[in-house]
Amino acid sequence: MEKISVGIIDIIIVLIYVGAIILWALKKGKSADSQSYFLAGRSMPWWIVGLSLFAASISSTTLIGQSGDAYHTGLAVFNYNLTGVVVMIFFAIFLLPLYIKSKVFTIPEFLEKRYDERSRYYFSAICIIGNIFLDAAGALYAAALIIKLIFPAANLQLIVIIFALIAASYTIPGGLSSAINAELIQAIILILGSVLLTCFCFIQGGDYFVELFQDNNILTKLIRPLDDPATPWPGLIVGMPILGIYFWANNQTLVQRVLSSKSIDEGRRGVILTGFLTISTLFIIAIPGVIARNLFPGLEKPDMVYPSMILNLMPVGLLGISLAALLSALISTLSAIMNATSTLFTMDFYSKLDKRSDSKNLVKIGKITSCVVILIAAVWAPQIGKFGSLLKYYQEMLSYISPPIVAAFILGVFNKRTNANGAFIGLISGLVVAVLLLFFKTHIFGNLHFLLIVPFLFTFSLIVIYIASLFSSKPSIEKLTNTTFSKEDFIEEYYSLKGGAWYKNYLVWSFILLIICALIWFIFR
Repeated sequence: MEKISVGIIDIIIVLIYVGAIILWALKKGKSADSQSYFLAGRSMPWWIVGLSLFAASISSTTLIGQSGDAYHTGLAVFNYNLTGVVVMIFFAIFLLPLYIKSKVFTIPEFLEKRYDERSRYYFSAICIIGNIFLDAAGALYAAALIIKLIFPAANLQLIVIIFALIAASYTIPGGLSSAINAELIQAIILILGSVLLTCFCFIQGGDYFVELFQDNNILTKLIRPLDDPATPWPGLIVGMPILGIYFWANNQTLVQRVLSSKSIDEGRRGVILTGFLTISTLFIIAIPGVIARNLFPGLEKPDMVYPSMILNLMPVGLLGISLAALLSALISTLSAIMNATSTLFTMDFYSKLDKRSDSKNLVKIGKITSCVVILIAAVWAPQIGKFGSLLKYYQEMLSYISPPIVAAFILGVFNKRTNANGAFIGLISGLVVAVLLLFFKTHIFGNLHFLLIVPFLFTFSLIVIYIASLFSSKPSIEKLTNTTFSKEDFIEEYYSLKGGAWYKNYLVWSFILLIICALIWFIFR
């Protein structure tokens, strides 16, 4: 393992940054009632929603994982982000208004409002288990590995505990408001640090990327052949959008930030801002990862790419800012997961078991849950390296479970005949198929890329949910109110927006985003 040498000035910068984040977040915390604690009082403006959403979405997987993938396979990994931007627009137009109108605390709660509590419990349980053992523990483990690069003698478990305490120190007392306000600063530092690193990266090796691009090297291509091991081109159309909807529109950790917005319009503009910021990851993550092939050839582990760039390219002082940016990604993700998991358990399970519990007691339970979540994640995190195959199976299973969940949401919003029985049967059958695929995938699909398996699972779930719904009665009007798409409402909104200033129209900005996405795909086709 390579050792990263960090000067005292850089360490001081990082310590000041961490201390400032904690103090700022605690000052902005809200815990007077459940709405304040779990949803920041539904009072956040669009720019805070957008920056917070971006910071929460840029995890260790994004910074370390995507730069490593770019080093290994080229720009293809950016397709996930670019497709995600298109999904964000779909989310902002069709799903976001329904989430906010229905006044839900959690995304599984929306499933109960549209279907029944069975779907809510199932989805919430899946989210909680994944959040604790995969996302939170994974974030802690990634943070610990980075610190061990700097201080090889440091104890892994001790590092995990320190990071857990940092995230818990403001997230547990102040709730979502503390988390979001911390993410506001973290997003700024993350962008600043990444831009600085990108500049030094281009200064050192920008010519290498230009040469690759001029030679039409496959490393600079987003649209790849059908047999490409990274991203076969049909996967961009039929696979990534489905996984993108799950990540951006069904993920409590991210959508909770949107639910905190003070209006539908503020939420939409926040999501669009996140879309523009996500576009920037092409230049601050993907392209530098490709350039690193020339700067640091022969790295044993692609995950060493981002740390290697920070060590070798950043001067004293600026190295501290880059490390702070990396810590921002790790801590903000951990804080977001902790708060989301606390909300899921408290609102989806505890509030249903103790229906007499008042708002202040729910906040108390939420804080206790956060403590338990971070404790379990901290204990499990060091074990991740020992049970890599188990985690691989779990991640693979999640990619198989998500298409049925997306199918339940899509049919629920756009088809008024779909009912509770159909949704639950579709979700459970999807779970059964996911388990079977873990053992018999090669027998069923051979070596087919997982992005091309996703649409089969999605279509299967759509058919099961719809046909199963036909065997029981139509849902009541109550189940369809504020949970289904209305063409009339959309047309009315469209004409009302035409009368206002263009720069306040989220549809205009959505169109601009789509044009930018199309241009990027065209340029790097």
